[in-house]
Amino acid sequence: MFTELKPYPELAAHDGVHSDVVPRHWTWHRIKSLAKLNPSRSEAREDIASGAEATFLPMEAVSSLGRVDYSRRIDPSMSAAGFTYFREGDVLVAKITPCFENGKGACLEELPTSFGLGSTEFHVLRAGTEIDPKFLEAVTRTWRFRRLGADAMTGSAGQQRVPPEFVSSYAVALPPRAEQEQIVRFLSHANAGIDRAIAAKRKMIGLLKEQERAIVTQGVTSAYESNASSRYSGFSWLGNIPSGWAVMRAKRLFREVDERSTTGLEEKLSVSHLTGVSPRRLKNVTMFHPTSYVGHKLCRPDDLVVNTMWAWMGALGVAKVEGVVSPAYAVYRARVPDLVVPQYADFLLRSATYVANYKSRSTGIRPSRLRLYPDQFLATPVLVPPVREQICLVRSIRAAILGVERTAERCHGEVGLLQEFRTRLTSDVVTGQLDVREVASKLPDLDPADLACTEFNDSDDIDAVAEEFLDEDAL
Repeated sequence: MFTELKPYPELAAHDGVHSDVVPRHWTWHRIKSLAKLNPSRSEAREDIASGAEATFLPMEAVSSLGRVDYSRRIDPSMSAAGFTYFREGDVLVAKITPCFENGKGACLEELPTSFGLGSTEFHVLRAGTEIDPKFLEAVTRTWRFRRLGADAMTGSAGQQRVPPEFVSSYAVALPPRAEQEQIVRFLSHANAGIDRAIAAKRKMIGLLKEQERAIVTQGVTSAYESNASSRYSGFSWLGNIPSGWAVMRAKRLFREVDERSTTGLEEKLSVSHLTGVSPRRLKNVTMFHPTSYVGHKLCRPDDLVVNTMWAWMGALGVAKVEGVVSPAYAVYRARVPDLVVPQYADFLLRSATYVANYKSRSTGIRPSRLRLYPDQFLATPVLVPPVREQICLVRSIRAAILGVERTAERCHGEVGLLQEFRTRLTSDVVTGQLDVREVASKLPDLDPADLACTEFNDSDDIDAVAEEFLDEDAL
């Protein structure tokens, strides 16, 4: 399909609106002349009065590939709270960084209710008669729109947003309506194929993560010497353990510390189920930021940091550097530093066996708000092999997971290249750099089976949001 694409036979620059060279028969328009921006919720007054439920779309329900999770509902009376209003056929565009740059947005083709409400961080575009809604969505996915929109952002660092004035004044090169439909048809087929390839890579990444977790869990609960004898640990969830290993309550190994930052200038650390404890600057997450880090908890290298609210998901780990974390977290320091190797503790306490036990020790009014309080964590039995064996186990685990990590990293890179190709193709087609009319005319209708692998799946974005949510929700 892609090898058959050629440039348009006649291109021209149009003076007055934009200097880009586009097909001669295309015309330039501002978005404000093609679509209504952010329609008023007053349109839904009768629907709200009827008491019918509305679809609710928080930011995480819309993917960077244009997929939408329509499963959430909200009481329509909540519209008074200031949520963004939309109807079927509208185009959503995330306006906050980094969601805008990442391409979060969608054309709402299958809205299951008469109207919907969503995050206030969306702009809503309602296409007029001259522009196909799916073509309008594709325009918002072009590199030019994203680059210029990012340059036009206003607001403080980490909370910058694309202003409505940029969107309304953005210039679009518009083909005739029939040609728009051909372009949409081509992109639907092309993107479905690309998305299937992305889905396959992400499935592989998921399997690799499972393999890594299995290697770590096996490694931290088994003797380094294969012929070592075993004994019952005394706990059913730990089962048998090597005879030479001790089992100690965490309170014998760790003590809770509560040191606070007086300047807020220390390294900001993220604590998540995905990466343990790591510098926040390395994360692509900027949705939540306190105004000041003064009074946040300090942690030092080799301290154990536990996200109290999300420990049952594995949101904890050993810090490698000094920094600050949420004041709602628990920070533990080794009582006898030479008794437990920090990297072994990180592997052990984040293993699947221990994460499952944290859930049984956590308390709360509902499953999603369980908390692992210090008294319960400190009562947790911890496997303590001889220090020399801990060092050997860490080396063995690192060697075993190295190949898995490299393969996963390579898959992540391939996902990035596929996403880049998708964006580049959309940009070239929507801006008239490639002529898809002949190819589109030969394409069959898309079968639902062709989209089986392109349902809502945005694991990279979901992981980023999850890290942010798990890291700051307890603030």
